[in-house]
Amino acid sequence: MTITADLHTLTGAYALDALEDDERTAFEEHLGQCGSCDQEVRELSATAGRLGLAASRSAPPRLKTQVMRQINQVRQEPPNTAVPVPSAQLRPARALRWTLAACLVGIAALGGTTVWQYQEADEARQDAQATQAQADRTAEVLAASDAKMTSAAVDGGARGSVVVSREKGKAVFIASGMAEPPAGKVYQLWFADGDHMRPAGLMNPSRTDQSVLMAGAVKDASGVGVTLEPAGGSKQPTSQPVALLQLPA
Repeated sequence: MTITADLHTLTGAYALDALEDDERTAFEEHLGQCGSCDQEVRELSATAGRLGLAASRSAPPRLKTQVMRQINQVRQEPPNTAVPVPSAQLRPARALRWTLAACLVGIAALGGTTVWQYQEADEARQDAQATQAQADRTAEVLAASDAKMTSAAVDGGARGSVVVSREKGKAVFIASGMAEPPAGKVYQLWFADGDHMRPAGLMNPSRTDQSVLMAGAVKDASGVGVTLEPAGGSKQPTSQPVALLQLPA
């Protein structure tokens, strides 16, 4: 058996279980006689374990897109022009690089968790901002100088009203006492353009009373409909309307 590699340089490969059988046998014999290699192996093994735990938590889908976007903006490191190191100094330098690499990798793993937590908080902030913006647009329609309202009964004893502002080109549907939709179903809003029904957004299935800014512009719509659709909504109604309202002129 011939081992050509310096046994002191195999600590990282050993910690990651990446040695051939003959290399492993030779290194383990060496490990019992070399305290510095034993310490380095234990440190690298601990780092590898922490990396495994960090990798078990999935990164958010947006992370890849953000990283790819940053690639063209991050300056590359300059080429290494250092003077060659004499072979006598090579082993300590290699050991130091392994130790530094392990530390950097460990920091990167912890940093990944921090980035994930930051992105979670950032997404929550963006969701809150979007909700507030939606509420502001709804209030603008309800407070518009040309706002008009019409109401009608909804199947099950509920009440539905629609407020429209032709000036802003938007409408708001207001529900009161809506029954909870069946499992796997959702109430979907529609604009009626003559005989054509145009999707106008989904209602919150967990709320019986709500105001919904209808998606899309009113345009020439003459009415508003509400149907029960599969979760996620449909491109065209798949059930009879539970409510139909004429839009005020």
